[in-house]
Amino acid sequence: MIIKILGSAAGGGFPQWNCNCRNCADVRRGTPGFTARTQSSLAVSGDGTDWVLLNASPDLRQQINDTPELGARFDQGMRNSPIKAAVLTNGDVDHICGLINLREMEPLAVYGSHRVLSVLAQNSVFNVLNAEKVARRDLPLGVPTELAGAVEPLGLTVEAFPVPGKVALYLEDVSKGDDFGTVEGDTIGLEVGDPKTGKKFFYIPGCAEVDDALAQRIKGAELVFFDGTLFTDDEMLQAGLMPKTGKRMGHISISGPDGSIAAFEPLNVKRKIFVHINNSNPVLNENSDARKHVEAAGWDIGFDGMEIRI
Repeated sequence: MIIKILGSAAGGGFPQWNCNCRNCADVRRGTPGFTARTQSSLAVSGDGTDWVLLNASPDLRQQINDTPELGARFDQGMRNSPIKAAVLTNGDVDHICGLINLREMEPLAVYGSHRVLSVLAQNSVFNVLNAEKVARRDLPLGVPTELAGAVEPLGLTVEAFPVPGKVALYLEDVSKGDDFGTVEGDTIGLEVGDPKTGKKFFYIPGCAEVDDALAQRIKGAELVFFDGTLFTDDEMLQAGLMPKTGKRMGHISISGPDGSIAAFEPLNVKRKIFVHINNSNPVLNENSDARKHVEAAGWDIGFDGMEIRI
């Protein structure tokens, strides 16, 4: 399988359009050690020809233009696309809005949990994806699903599984208590496999906690892309950016005794890559102590255009 990180930043990208925090200011200045990033998304292919998006960020048009493998082909007629399907891990704006870029009558399939597909169905703007061309397919939890485009098999499987998380911000219902109406399927992880080679990897861009079920699932995995939103739970509070902790937003922190580095330490995951990195996160500074801490712990910081083959 060929896996490409299309976007490695959290919602808003890096720099965020309205943010002048130290990180955003430094990347705008061109300070050494800082690299701009688009919003969270991956692409995967079993053959290097047909591609599946894992989430569709608002920056998808730019990501396609920056990734030659995803562009229209000269030998396939006036209009065509190698993007055959998109798989959604939740209903967050930064994971679904890119679907709108996939209009213009190209055949493809969109996979998501029943909850996420319901969100799309309730918002008529997504009807720009003509139902005669774009299939919406329910992605059951705990069942390996053979991915297909509008008609053609893609040679990959995906198994969706629930992970601790939170309903998308715009769907929160404060009357439902501390979980804001979160239900199973609001946040899922993906186990993506190639039946021909037996290889597989995990994509978990949003996660509030590595609980026992998740730990057992990823134990010994060859490759995991994981939620790297915040380095510390209170970093957005400390930076004066937002009156919310990571836990309030449904994201585990990288550091600390309850963080992802500590949680992964006994799991023997061979390669671990942080994605969905918020603009406030000090790991975005390649020369920071936080970055050195992460790398010393055996993690990679994902970046736009990063390619991994397994």
